[in-house]
Amino acid sequence: MTRRAVPNWLILLSIALFATPAAAADWVLSTIEPRIKAGQRFEFELLSVAAEASAPAIGARRRYSAQAPEAALGALQLELVDRSSNVLVLIVVAGTDSLQQLTVGQSEAMEPPLSENESIYFIVGSHGDTTARFQLSFKYRLFDHDLGWGREQPWLTGFYFAYTQNSIWNLSETSMPFVDTSYRPSFFWQWRRTDDKTWIDGLRLGFEHESNGKEGIDSRSINTLFLRPEWRFQFANGKAFEFAPKIYGYLDKADNPDIQEYRGYVDWRVRYGDRERILGAMARIGTSGKGSLTLDWFERTRVLGVGPVSGYFYVQYFAGYGESLLDYNVRGQAQLRIGFAIVP
Repeated sequence: MTRRAVPNWLILLSIALFATPAAAADWVLSTIEPRIKAGQRFEFELLSVAAEASAPAIGARRRYSAQAPEAALGALQLELVDRSSNVLVLIVVAGTDSLQQLTVGQSEAMEPPLSENESIYFIVGSHGDTTARFQLSFKYRLFDHDLGWGREQPWLTGFYFAYTQNSIWNLSETSMPFVDTSYRPSFFWQWRRTDDKTWIDGLRLGFEHESNGKEGIDSRSINTLFLRPEWRFQFANGKAFEFAPKIYGYLDKADNPDIQEYRGYVDWRVRYGDRERILGAMARIGTSGKGSLTLDWFERTRVLGVGPVSGYFYVQYFAGYGESLLDYNVRGQAQLRIGFAIVP
C-alpha cells in the first residue's frame, strides 16, 4: 500500500466524526490507519492549525511512530501534553507478528480464511545459467469460527488445506524452459497456544504430497506424514527467535527410493528478526551425510522506501543437494538470488 499525505479536509472531517472535540486546538492528531495491532508500531501525524509562538507555520506537518502496548485492546486515546490538540481515538486489536503466524487467543479468529502458508516470492540469480526461482503458497481454513460446525466444535477450525508450488526457471536459453516445478498440496490440523503454561507455542500435524508432474525417468513423487512443533522466544529489543522443525516420515517414495539419503527426515527451520528485518535458515541432513542449506534475508521494502508496505526485499542463498525435486540427488552450484517476497 502506498502511503500518501492525508488531505487537510479529510483530517478535519475525521476529527469531526471520531475525535473528542478540543476547544481552540492548535494541533491536530490524525492517522490513515485508525485500526492498529497490540505490540506493533503505528504512525500518526501532527498538523499545525493555529499560529503560536513556539509552533511552526499553519499547515506544517510532523510524522511520528510509536508502539502500541502489548496488553492493550479496545479504544486507545492519544493527545498532546501541554499543547492544545484534539483527542485521537485508535482501535487496538490483538496483534499478529509478521515473523510467524503463531498467535494466541483472539488473533487466530481474525486470520482470514484464505492466507499465506509459506513465503511467496520471485527471485533471480546467475551462477552459470541465469535462473529465476519463484513460489506461490496459500492455505485455506476449512471451518469458520462463527458458523456451523466450527462454532459448535471449535477444534475443527484448526483444519486447513494448503498448496505450495515452487519452480526453477532457466532464463538463459532462447525458449526459457522451466527446469522443474514442485507441487505440494497438503492437509493439516493446526493448534496454537492460548495460555502461558504450555511448553510449545504451536503445532501442525498433517499429510503432504509432493511431485513434479513428470513421467518416466524424470518422475519424482513422495507422500509424507509430518509433525511441526513451533517455539518462539521474544527478546527485550522487540525481536524474536523462532524454531519450527518439520519432522516427517515417508509413506511412499517409489519414484525416488533413496531420497532420505539426501533430504533426511527433518527440515530444520529457524528465524530471527522483527517486522522490518527477518533472517532465516533451513537445513536438511540426509542419512548419508549429504544435504542442503538455505539462508534467507528479508528486508521490509517500506524501510528501503520502495514498494508496498506488505512486501519484502529478499535475498536467498542455496547450497547442497536437491534444489529441485527432479535433482534431489544432484549437488548443483551454489545459488544466490535476489528479488521480492511476501512473508507470512
